[in-house]
Amino acid sequence: MSAEAMVASPFTGSTTDGERPLRIALLTYKGNPFCGGQGVYVRHLSRELARLGHTVEVIGAQPYAVLDDVSGPGVGALSLTELPSLDLYRQPDPFRTPARGEYRDWVDALEVATMWTGGFPEPLTFSLRARRHLAARRGDFDIIHDNQTLGYGLLGNLGAPLVTTIHHPITVDRQLDLDAAKDRLKRVSVRRWYAFTRMQKRVARRLSSVLTVSGSSQQEIASHLGVPRDRIHVVHIGADTELWSPDSTVAEVPGRIVTTSSADVPLKGLVHLVEALAKLRTERPAAHLVVVGKRAEHGPVARAIERYGLQGAVEFVKGVTDRELVDLVRSAQISCVPSLYEGFSLPAAEAMATGTPLVATTGGAIPEVAGPDGETCLAVPPGDAEALAAALGRLLDDDALRARLGAAGRERVLANFTWAKAAEGTVAHYRAAIAAGR
Repeated sequence: MSAEAMVASPFTGSTTDGERPLRIALLTYKGNPFCGGQGVYVRHLSRELARLGHTVEVIGAQPYAVLDDVSGPGVGALSLTELPSLDLYRQPDPFRTPARGEYRDWVDALEVATMWTGGFPEPLTFSLRARRHLAARRGDFDIIHDNQTLGYGLLGNLGAPLVTTIHHPITVDRQLDLDAAKDRLKRVSVRRWYAFTRMQKRVARRLSSVLTVSGSSQQEIASHLGVPRDRIHVVHIGADTELWSPDSTVAEVPGRIVTTSSADVPLKGLVHLVEALAKLRTERPAAHLVVVGKRAEHGPVARAIERYGLQGAVEFVKGVTDRELVDLVRSAQISCVPSLYEGFSLPAAEAMATGTPLVATTGGAIPEVAGPDGETCLAVPPGDAEALAAALGRLLDDDALRARLGAAGRERVLANFTWAKAAEGTVAHYRAAIAAGR
């Protein structure tokens, strides 16, 4: 759909909450679900908002959001409007130099200049393009929902009230990357890359309605970004429990541990899981790890795999379908979340929804999702490879414990963490923001 496309809802009655349908602009500067949690959020929230009867137009840049088909009685409309950037980080030529004919305006020039000087331009430049787009379509939307862009372009009058989701402050990622930097040059590079967080902090403080996904993130947003607590509202997200569900026909692979992580992101704690696997295999040689995410040819994870001789025991997978990913998790004896910090942890909720028992750290909001140690998961301190190895070994050795934790984990997700509940809670805040705007 073109950037100027208009959306009309075929559903004009009341929604499931008995109120009139809303016209929602959902902004996302990076919307593909394979790029991380922000893309997963857009995909599932937009679908459930449409199922409630609302018209949802996702407005985003590359890599574009993946949207699900929605149809049926009482269902609203769901569409994608492409608001292209220069896509400077696309594969297989990231950090590319655009051809002269690709430049359209000064925003494009700003995007390239920021990249050339080591910064990350997309939150700012997407916000400027979004502002221009929304100005041309004033009156088309009842509410504008920003998915953690937090750019200067979204300040001021956009033609409709603004609600912003902050999954967690990126300043947390910045500090963990600084802690992992080995020399002064690398620390300078990290600070420059994360320079956009200064803008995000200034913008966040001026927002009247902020949504976040956990109580832990609420505390971090207040302390790191300086947003008053009474402006930050927790709306838990969750799993697609129809897709992520148990299936006894999928064969369990002995010793298989599965995790979702990128090897080059220190925050995900993968290096500690690799170290734990090395300890585990001294007594349980069948133990092996499947990582859903990007392999890094260099860095701490690659060095740890080589140091411990785990080349045949650690497999990275990418590009699998949703069904293949679910079956992979179902086939594992254990799902593991080794992160040092998470604002929510969708992988934990999704694995629990399949009935696969979980070993997880207590970093950030993970305990809010995973639940009490020994009841719905086994919990360990973040960054502790010894504790990870002990918990993984305990679970591999105890069939009854795996069955009990798996069943309890699914029940916890069904009761607390579904996308339908997330959409209902989000709409309540949309209506509050609209009422306040009046």
